[in-house]
Amino acid sequence: MGHGGGVLVAALEAQGVERVFCVPGESYLAALDGLYDSTIETIVTRNEGGAAMMAEADGKLTGLPGIAFVTRGPGATNASCGVHVAFQDSTPMILFIGQVASDQRDREAFQEVDYRAMFGPLAKWVAEIDRADRIPEYISRAFHVAQTGRPGPVVLALPEDMLSGPCDMPVLEKAKLPAEAGSRTEARHVAQAVAEAERPLLVVGGGGWSEAATQALAAFAEKAQIPVGASFRCQDYLDNRHPNYAGDIGIGINPKLAQRVKDADLIVSLGARLGEMTTSGYTLLTPPKPHQTLIHIHADPSEIGRVYAPDYSIVAKAGAFVQLLADEAMAPADDRSGIVAAARDDYQKWQEPQTTPGTLRMETVITHLNDVLADNAILTNGAGNYAAWLHRYYRYRAWRTQLAPTSGSMGYGLPASIAAKLRHPDRDVICLAGDGCFQMVMQEFGVACEYGANIVVLVSNNGMYGTIRMHQQRNYPLRPSGTAMKNPDFAALAKAYGAFGATVERDADFPGIFAQARAAGVPAILDLRVAPEALSPKLTLESSIKGSSA
Repeated sequence: MGHGGGVLVAALEAQGVERVFCVPGESYLAALDGLYDSTIETIVTRNEGGAAMMAEADGKLTGLPGIAFVTRGPGATNASCGVHVAFQDSTPMILFIGQVASDQRDREAFQEVDYRAMFGPLAKWVAEIDRADRIPEYISRAFHVAQTGRPGPVVLALPEDMLSGPCDMPVLEKAKLPAEAGSRTEARHVAQAVAEAERPLLVVGGGGWSEAATQALAAFAEKAQIPVGASFRCQDYLDNRHPNYAGDIGIGINPKLAQRVKDADLIVSLGARLGEMTTSGYTLLTPPKPHQTLIHIHADPSEIGRVYAPDYSIVAKAGAFVQLLADEAMAPADDRSGIVAAARDDYQKWQEPQTTPGTLRMETVITHLNDVLADNAILTNGAGNYAAWLHRYYRYRAWRTQLAPTSGSMGYGLPASIAAKLRHPDRDVICLAGDGCFQMVMQEFGVACEYGANIVVLVSNNGMYGTIRMHQQRNYPLRPSGTAMKNPDFAALAKAYGAFGATVERDADFPGIFAQARAAGVPAILDLRVAPEALSPKLTLESSIKGSSA
């Protein structure tokens, strides 16, 4: 007879799991033993936070739950950052945590934590499997919960004796999920409302999308003659070259697009939560009842009406509903091609790079990436002002080419890039990170080297936490505190791993060095020495003190 750990792994295989990310721990040795003879690939990371973020990114890429295993106590607390990303980004994910033996519970045993209490606000469902014969039941439920409604993370705790105890239970077949598409009648109602509006705007975002959904979105937008705005870090939902794409509605929004949101007579929110980032601090739409007519389509009924009272709402997965919407699309009563063209013109003018200080400028870097990368290249990033150049100037051309945390988590870009390259080894995967962002996870670069994930990491190195410095200069001029950093030689770090490393200090040098990195056949780090004065595409250190644009 086998053990619980073997049944757990067999249940994951039955659900179609191909890869798990982990930091090994003695609390789940039996599960590791189950993985020994498994068809599932085990990726060993350097920190549980990295494992959880890799699993989250894998879930984003596949639409199926990304899987991470971590040990109890500190392992779980380290992994919590990835669970939070999955929750706010609506990404299917399952985190397995080793737990103290069941006969030691509630004694504050070594590394014991109540995971239901700890992860309750961060996950869709948190449970502990107390009996080995119920492993198939819990795994099946976890896959259903993670993928239905608004997708999100599930956390399952695994007592050590439950895993190691004898068990020979049969596993359940792969989860069969409901369509959750809404109805044609609802789609026809939305299409009619859009056709009758004078200044409608479609805002897209959230989880549960697919390549087919993005194609349907493009078809609907064209026929309905409606501009499309992408919510925060959802810029790959519609090809940015599409004539109906009007830009991203997030941090650093184009002022003309912001005004267009305010002036719209109809907002159709398709999957987006309409949170703080997408509404510019709840100012583009005024809560609780915006002056714009609001149609809100979301997979989670508790999300609808949470902040904004809609005029019409539909509980459905946006990715499925938009395919019905494309079938029901109708041309407007009055031609809106001029409105669509004006929104597009505003976006294209916003894309024209503004010159910032320094001999190596991020606008030059991003422009070059636009010029040389294929449409299917995947770009990842974490949090920091460096990402403002990427969001403003890069043109995403295909579905799931943008991996970035809507939760605003630093350190996300490197783990996400590794997961992406393992999933798509034939595609360029470029990680953008600030020097502070990168150093939160830079040990995971060793994972890229170990598993041959030949990513290219672009580290925007200005020697400080730039976002916080910017806010300090706005609020407490000339009093920088706690934001300076002494950085290592990032290129030397890459070389220490046997990878490609180079320092770039001038615009003219970047194209050639970047080409070398892409062709190196090993992971690469480019240390981009950018000017500390260049805080954002619009602000310099001096102008931020004065509160004026540069």
